[in-house]
Amino acid sequence: MREPGQTPGQSPGRPPRSELSIGVLLAGGAFLFWGFVPPYWHLVGHVDSFQVIAHRVLWTCVFMAVLITATKRWQTVVAALRSRRTSLTLLAAGVLITGNWAIFIIGVLTNRLVAVSMGYFINPLVSVLLGIVFLRERLHLWQGVSVALAFAGVAYMAFSYSGLPWISLSLAFSFGLYGLLRKTVNADPMTGTFLESLFVSPAILAFLIVTAARGRGAFISGGLGTSLVLAGAGVVSGVPLLAFAAGARRIPLFMVGFLQYLAPTGHLLLGVLLYGEHFSRQHAVSFGLIWLGIIVFTVTTTLRRLRQRRG
Repeated sequence: MREPGQTPGQSPGRPPRSELSIGVLLAGGAFLFWGFVPPYWHLVGHVDSFQVIAHRVLWTCVFMAVLITATKRWQTVVAALRSRRTSLTLLAAGVLITGNWAIFIIGVLTNRLVAVSMGYFINPLVSVLLGIVFLRERLHLWQGVSVALAFAGVAYMAFSYSGLPWISLSLAFSFGLYGLLRKTVNADPMTGTFLESLFVSPAILAFLIVTAARGRGAFISGGLGTSLVLAGAGVVSGVPLLAFAAGARRIPLFMVGFLQYLAPTGHLLLGVLLYGEHFSRQHAVSFGLIWLGIIVFTVTTTLRRLRQRRG
C-alpha cells in the first residue's frame, strides 16, 4: 500500500523526485558558489584581511536579522536565547565559524587556495573522526582506511615541506567542530546563523570602531565600491548557507557527501588556473592520497546505505 502522497514506484520514506531535484539544485548551487566565490574577496584585496573578516561577520548578522524580521521568526530567536545550553553552544559555534572564515579569507587573499582546497577535501574525514570521539559513532573498516589515507596525505605534505599544512588543518578542524556543534544544538539554520554572528558582533564592532578612529577603516572612507563589497559580504555569506540548509533537508546525506566536494574542487581550479599557484609533485602525491581516501569513503558509505535501504 502506498503512503499518502507517494507516487507509484516510490519507496516509502524516500523523497519524491521533484524534491530530490530541488534539493540537488539548492545544495549543489551552494557548494558551487562557495567553490568559486574567492574572486569576490579579491575585490577587497587592498583592505586589511581582519577588516574584511569583521565586515563579513557583521553584515551576515545584519542580513540574517532582516530575514528573520521578514519571515517573522523572532519568537524562535527568543526561545533559543532562553536556553543557556543553546546560547553557549551557539557562542562557541560563532567563535569557530569566525575563525574558519578568517583562515579562509587569509588563505584566499594570500594566494593559498591550493591549501584551502586541501582543507575542505579533508573536512568530511575529520568530521568522521569527531563523530567517533564526541558522538561515539562506530567506524567501520573502510572508513578507517579512508581516514588513514587522508592522514598519510597530510603527513606526506608535512614531511615534504618540514611543517604541517596549518591552513588546511585549521580549516578542516574548525569547520568540523562547527558542524558538530550545529548538529547537536536545538536551533534552525536561520536562527543559529543569526545568533552565532550576534554573539561575536560586540568584539567585531569594537575592532571596527577602534580601526576607524585610528583612520585605518576601509568602510565608507575606502570609497563606494569597497563599501558595497564589504556590506555585500552578508548576502554572499548568508544566501548560500540558507540554500544549503534547504537543499540538505530534501536529499539523502550521501548525496550531500558527493556534492560537498564541488567547493574544494572550485578552490583548486581557481588557485591553479586563475591565480597561477604552483601545484607541485608533493601536492600531487598528497592530494592523491586524500582523494583516494575520499573515493573509498564515499563509495563504501554509499554502498552500505543502499544495502540498508534494500534490507
